[in-house]
Amino acid sequence: MCVDYRALNKVTIKNKHPLPRIVDLFDQLQGACVFSKIDLRSGYHQLKIRPSDIPKTAFTTKYGLYEYTIMSFGLTNAPAYFMQLMNSVFMDYLDKFVVVFIDDILIYSKTEAEHEEHLKLVLQILREHKLYAKFSKCEFWIDEVRFLGHVVSKGGIAVDPIKVSTVTNWKVPEIPKEVRGFLGLAGYYRRFIEKFSRIANPMTSLLEKDAEFRWTNAQQAAFDELKKRLTTTPVLTLPDQQKKFIVYCDAFRDGLGCVLMQEDKVIVYASRQLRKHELNYPTHDLELAGVVNVVADALSRKSYANTALGFMMPHELCEEFERLSLGFLHHTTAAAFEAEPTLEQEIREHQKDDEKLQEIRELLKLGKASHFWEDEPGTLWYKNRICVPNVDSIRKLILSEAHDTAYSIHPGSTKMYYDLKERFWWYGMKRAVAEYVGICDTYQRVKAEHQRPVGLLQLLKVPEWKWEEITMDFIVGLPRTQKGYNSIWVVVDRLTKVAHFIPVNTTYSGAKLAELYISRIVCLQGVPKRIISDRDGQTERTNQILEDMFRACAIHLKKSPFEALYGKRRRTLLFWNQTGEKQVFGPDIIQDAEQQLRIVQENLRVAQSRQNSYADVRMRDLSFKVDGHVYLKVSPMRDVDPSVEFEEQPPEASEQQHGINFEEGKYNINNA
Repeated sequence: MCVDYRALNKVTIKNKHPLPRIVDLFDQLQGACVFSKIDLRSGYHQLKIRPSDIPKTAFTTKYGLYEYTIMSFGLTNAPAYFMQLMNSVFMDYLDKFVVVFIDDILIYSKTEAEHEEHLKLVLQILREHKLYAKFSKCEFWIDEVRFLGHVVSKGGIAVDPIKVSTVTNWKVPEIPKEVRGFLGLAGYYRRFIEKFSRIANPMTSLLEKDAEFRWTNAQQAAFDELKKRLTTTPVLTLPDQQKKFIVYCDAFRDGLGCVLMQEDKVIVYASRQLRKHELNYPTHDLELAGVVNVVADALSRKSYANTALGFMMPHELCEEFERLSLGFLHHTTAAAFEAEPTLEQEIREHQKDDEKLQEIRELLKLGKASHFWEDEPGTLWYKNRICVPNVDSIRKLILSEAHDTAYSIHPGSTKMYYDLKERFWWYGMKRAVAEYVGICDTYQRVKAEHQRPVGLLQLLKVPEWKWEEITMDFIVGLPRTQKGYNSIWVVVDRLTKVAHFIPVNTTYSGAKLAELYISRIVCLQGVPKRIISDRDGQTERTNQILEDMFRACAIHLKKSPFEALYGKRRRTLLFWNQTGEKQVFGPDIIQDAEQQLRIVQENLRVAQSRQNSYADVRMRDLSFKVDGHVYLKVSPMRDVDPSVEFEEQPPEASEQQHGINFEEGKYNINNA
């Protein structure tokens, strides 16, 4: 039974005796092989209340008014007083072979003989202080024990599967309180999960003040990933104070992380999200914040618990590390294009094996190698630039540091060359830089174009006969008619330029459009050999484009589309009699039609040639090869849904038609 003592707890003077941090209790178990666990019966009820304080515990029921004479659950000072009692009782054996957390007692030993002695001492102390245990919850002489939600053994510490099942069976949160409950329970095991804060970030963002609760794919992914990580957590090694510790720390734009290791085995993971002021840190300050995070949290610096570590300078950190007898290893790189001593030494050693550099050395001795010189250690220089030998590993390292790192951020070949030129020299360095940049996937994706647009005008072959090849497009954004149409489907014969305008609705399905195509086009003109549609995504048209299209048709063909299709002028009210009538029989009909067709084809070829000469003036040529990979620049494609993602496998061209037109072999788009 638990009484609601919230009102009493609010006015009670709090006992400040600290409860031990659970993560600290396991550090002393290294090397233990035999365990026993004792659970005290009814916990707090074994602690009597001072007579003067008994009336404060009064509570009423339908059976009458009662008072507690022993410590009750729900009193604010109950855990602290009971922990204080247990610590005083086992004071001589804490951190030696006894771990106590309120009413849970763990006895650990390295050998069975030691354990027998340790267990006798603990049981004797419990008898002397009249503290009673519940035998059904006790375990003795075991090599693996469940303690405080963890499983401890000789091999290390792991999560308790029974406790984890509560987290893995957690339903999708619907309110911030449920999110906080899940993160609190999952966070209990955060030391087992690498980058816990980074994974949980989408969920913790829902707990910010005035934040709108929107459960998106990002939150669901974080929710699922945390549950997955909890079921596949590693067994952490218990720390050995006699061996060297190594702390790896890193900083990201969304958090800080570190891992404490010993002999290549993980002892604990630690991470946290960036605070608001840390989001503005430059890279070097952010890296320093990662080190500060390690000192402040992972190493638990008690003597400086109140120090504002966030404002410590690098030299102050190093001094503090020396005070704590810690080694500080800072891994630097050859960034900023300065050769470190180790790199310079490696270059100097390999210079001896480079034939061309040895030839320069010989000329230098004869005084014939101007601008080259050799320093005292024996390194060959060209002016103020170190001569790099023909060793792939060294040159690739220099090129990588000058292009791929966060300090350089993928510059173009010209900038990269001039940056390297200040410090390094080798034969063909400019070409090597251009080749390295040319194969950089990231640079090819993000570089800005400063050249003439690529792609010469690719002319389609003039069709052999009428309605063999057609083009089609949609005019959208029109006012809705009384019959519900709001778009026009334009189908044009590529040879005669005869056009069909079919009223449609943007909601029509593919099957509906296919029915219209058969009834309006195929039944009149037959099935075409090829259909060319607008493939650039820009489908919005206006009525002015229709007028321009008809005007262009007349210019290219030297006659109207009707005359090109039927071989005579169309009869109109203005030209009723001028069209005339004539009788043509047999072969003359075919001969006349073929003659008209040849005229139309020749006019189209002339128009295409003229158009080609105009279009290619400001363009440059670009060629592809079959089986080659190409990049698709998505940014100009205004109608591409941002939720659409392309597969990592690039499109494949299986057959080249002409120029840069290829028959598509493989191209997939998946909805995210």
